[in-house]
Amino acid sequence: MGFGGISIWQLLIILVIVLLLFGTKRLRNLGGDLGNAVKGFKKAMGDEEKKDDSAPQKLEKADDKVIEGEATREKDKQ
Repeated sequence: MGFGGISIWQLLIILVIVLLLFGTKRLRNLGGDLGNAVKGFKKAMGDEEKKDDSAPQKLEKADDKVIEGEATREKDKQ
């Protein structure tokens, strides 16, 4: 028994049929395209992680002044 009840001989027969239908050149191109897509996906995921992990940008100080005040709601003003 092989994978899920499929023997090795059945897998080889399927492989031969696929090779006859598509040819080795088309399958090689398909494999290369699939590999490039996976690489692009991994790179994009890595770029997102780097973007999230980067330290927040520092804000410039404005003469170290402190503005004091009090926050009130509109209901409290009436």
